[in-house]
Amino acid sequence: MGRYVVRRLLQMIPVFIGSTLLIFLMVNVMGDPIAGLCGDKQCDAATSAQLKKEFGLDKPVWQQYLTYMGHVFTGDFGTAFNGQKVTELMATAFPVTIRLTIVAILIEIVIGITLGVITGLKRGRPVDTSVLLLTLVVISVPTFVTGLLLQLLLGVEWGWIKPSVSTEATFGELLVPGLVLASVSLAYVTRLTRTSIAENRRSDYVRTAVAKGLPRRRVIVRHLLRNSLIPVVTFIGTDIGALMGGAIVTERIFNIHGVGYQLYQGILRQNTQTVVGFVTVLVLVFLVANLLVDLLYAVLDPRIRYA
Repeated sequence: MGRYVVRRLLQMIPVFIGSTLLIFLMVNVMGDPIAGLCGDKQCDAATSAQLKKEFGLDKPVWQQYLTYMGHVFTGDFGTAFNGQKVTELMATAFPVTIRLTIVAILIEIVIGITLGVITGLKRGRPVDTSVLLLTLVVISVPTFVTGLLLQLLLGVEWGWIKPSVSTEATFGELLVPGLVLASVSLAYVTRLTRTSIAENRRSDYVRTAVAKGLPRRRVIVRHLLRNSLIPVVTFIGTDIGALMGGAIVTERIFNIHGVGYQLYQGILRQNTQTVVGFVTVLVLVFLVANLLVDLLYAVLDPRIRYA
């Protein structure tokens, strides 16, 4: 196990460098970030040259990247064009988005797996058909439609929640935004669990457990569910980074000042330091989440061994 972890960590290095390089190159071709610093009027040549020198934009792109990576390994993600450190923006944005992601993941796990197990055990029955139709509708409806609809009904019409999340962004306030963020993934988790349960239900080890006279609950939880969760865990693990990076729409709807909000502002203002810094951290989240998912396989299925 230890050798496998070390090997995976070493494999993450070129992936991290390649991903950040690609992001850096893409962000640097978005346009001229200096133009946005002068307001509606175009910067004069002297001012533009001074600003480019100040932010290191007068150097070749490859040199800018090497300088940026050198600073990243010391914990310095640069300075935004408004003079604020990117790390300060991260310190305020990431805790909010992490709380939102935790709520979304818990909703996926609790509701998605529960519905998947019920429909997988009752395949072909009315409850199975109803849940399948419901998940198909959820997948088909865009997130911004779901978010605006829940905000209108629960926040404006019925007054059950606040239409906008406060700056504290407590877990209670993030329940509805978390449901909106997790809605599509929740539908996929339900369908994945259903399919896996239905397939493994006919396996020899399940029939053997039933023949031994084990209680139905133990057969489902200890044998059937445990072996059926591998594809679900894979999806949820990769979905962690996707939820954190894809929360732009949800955070905009509910006025949540998290990672999605900062990314939106960075792209809108062509603030390359902010965008590259936040995406760099999200790349690390993706890599670590994938590693943890691979290690979790051995816990779910004892037959899996890592050399």
